[in-house]
Order: sequence, then C-alpha cells, then structure tokens
Amino acid sequence: MQPFDGFGTGLHLNAGRVGGDYPAELRPVLSLAAARAAMEEISTWPGYAPTPLVALPGLADALGIAEVTYKDEGGRFGLGSFKALGGAYAVRRLLGDAVARATGRRPTSAELAAGAHAAITRAITVTSATDGNHGRSVAWGAHMFGCRCVIYVHATVSDERVAAIARYDAEVVRVEGNYDDAVRQADRDAARHGRLLVSDTSYEGYLDVPRDVMQGYSVMVQEALEQLGRGGALPTHVFIQGGVGALAGAVTAHLWESLGADCPRIVVVEPDKAACLLASARAGKPTVITGDLDTIMAGLACGEVSELAWRVLAPGATAFMAVTDEAAPAAMRLLASGEAGARVAGGESGVAGLAGLACAAMRPDWREAVGLDEGSRVLLFGSEGDTDPRLYREIVGMSGDEVRARAGS
Repeated sequence: MQPFDGFGTGLHLNAGRVGGDYPAELRPVLSLAAARAAMEEISTWPGYAPTPLVALPGLADALGIAEVTYKDEGGRFGLGSFKALGGAYAVRRLLGDAVARATGRRPTSAELAAGAHAAITRAITVTSATDGNHGRSVAWGAHMFGCRCVIYVHATVSDERVAAIARYDAEVVRVEGNYDDAVRQADRDAARHGRLLVSDTSYEGYLDVPRDVMQGYSVMVQEALEQLGRGGALPTHVFIQGGVGALAGAVTAHLWESLGADCPRIVVVEPDKAACLLASARAGKPTVITGDLDTIMAGLACGEVSELAWRVLAPGATAFMAVTDEAAPAAMRLLASGEAGARVAGGESGVAGLAGLACAAMRPDWREAVGLDEGSRVLLFGSEGDTDPRLYREIVGMSGDEVRARAGS
C-alpha cells in the first residue's frame, strides 16, 4: 500500500474534550430520543435498507491495527450518499408540520407521497444550497412528498452533480463564489420569496431544520452499532469527514450518548483547503475560512462551521486533522483495487476519513497522539459513493459499476 504519511498537513488534539457520559445540556441539540423518531420514520420509506458495513482486513494489517470497518453509504436510497437521510427527512418534517397546522392532524409519509395533501404541499417551496449531495436529498424529498424545490449551487459544482439534482424536478440556480456564498444567497432568496430553507448547516436564529437534518444522519450510526453488535467489538476510534461539521456532530452525539465513557475517540478529517473545523479547534471558537475553498473533496468545501455541530464537537471530538487533496484519490484507488480487503466505490469526500486514518497511522507522532496501536478497532463512514461518475472514472480508471461488479465476482 502506498504511503499516506506525506498527505497529512495538520493535527490538533482537542484539550476541551469532556469524555464520560453524554452531557444533559446537549440533548436538546441531538439525542437518542430524536434519533429513534428519525429511524421510525425513515425506515418506512420505500427502498429503505441498512447499508453494508464492510470489513477491510488488508488495510488493518497494513496499518498495524486490529480492525477497520467501512460503512458504505454509496447505495443509500439510490442517491449515492448518506445525505439521503438528512435533507429528505427535514423536508418530510416541514411538510408534516404544514399539514398538521392546516388540518389538525399529522400525515403519514405514505399519505404525503400519495398526494393526499397536495393542495397544501404544492403551495410550499423548499430550498437549499449544496455542494451536490445535500441538494440531491432535498430535491428527492420534495419530489417524493409533493412540494416544489429550488437548489443553489456555487461556481465549481460539476454539471454531473447539477444534473443529478435536476432529475428530481428541482430548479437549480448557479451562483458566483463558494459554498458559503451559495448558503447566504439561498437564505436571502428564501426570505424574499417565502420559501422554506432546508440547510445542513446552522447559525444563530436557524437551528431547528439543521437539527432535523443531523438527526436523519443518526440512522446510519444506529445501523452501524447494530451491525457491530452482531459479533464485533465496539470501535476504539472513528475517523470522520468534516465539512460544516454536521456529519461529524451527528456521529459523535449518537455514539457518545449510546456508549457513554466507552465512546470511541473521534478524529475529524478535512481537506487542508477548507479546514474550518481545524481552525476553529485551534482558536477555541468557530472560525471562518475564506477563499475559493476549491478542493477535490467537494462535499467538504466549507469555510464556516455549523453552530449545532460545534456545540457537540467542541467537547466531544478527540482531534481535528487536515489532509491534502492528493489523499482522496489515493484512498479511492486503494478501495477500488481490493488491496484494503474488499472492493468499494468510495467518492472523493466519502474517503476522507479513511485517508485521515492512513495518514495518522503511518506517522509515528500522530499515531501516538491519537492512541492508535495494534489493538485499535476503527470505524469509518464512507459517506458517498461515485456521486460524480465522470470524475470517479478519471481518478480510479474504471467506473463505480465496474468496481461493484468486481466486488461481487
């Protein structure tokens, strides 16, 4: 396996980590009670099935640790990423609230999908900014549950990702600037046109909908715990993608409340071109990263931290780290080759945790700092598959379908 030690550019151990039981003051942010409600809802949707938890023994051996497992979200609801759990769940909640206000009764998902309340839902427009996957989830949820949708993308979002969003009858608006500029434009236009904003990032005055998005993500974490519980030992570490922090916050909160003092060490991994969480950890407060944030890990190209996520990560994460753009293609090719112990089609953003693990494990000082040793059991969340098929083929040398076909042969 090729060395990854040159791809890590920054590691910060979190001196503010609390440990112990999940703090009561965080339960209004994210909780197991709300996670159970999300699971009860999402598990009723057509096409729901737990995504696979894939063992990667070859990678574990190469890194000198006991176990690596990879939660492959590439098949989630046919949308290619874990984002299918969040944006669509928030849309469902918003539409349910609207129908309940108008009728006095909360509808089921089946009723919404069947158009039983179309007179109400078709008058509603949901909107969001996206790097690709979140917008696709919001558009899919709007299409499934019967409302209109407008999605904002920034300058460097690929045409393939735009087409995947438009496939669900969403209007797609491209704006100048980076992801954070698109977020601000979506927010302004939502206020101007009376649209309902469905963002996966949160800020002062806008917390409820992002909380629902993050609780949707917890379905993936609960599945992983149940899959590990069928004979596997609990993980000692999780290396998880950063971005605005919504995914990392959801994973941290669910594992922390579920496992208490046995919660694994959480290492948050970002591209060094958009490492707002690492900068925030070093500063001890949310810190904005400016510039074009142009990284190959498009889903992590974020310069501003989610307020809700930071509330969880500031006391819950063990460490924050940054990797170069070269780390993602190396991890993608490693997964596709089967050298890790299984063949998986992992996308540019989805493999950041794996890349971070390899960087940390191959660098002795980082390995010691985060407590990796021969007994470590690492859980990774492969948050996307080949969501940009053209780019995936360019990087890996074959399509995601070819990788999956070889995995099944």
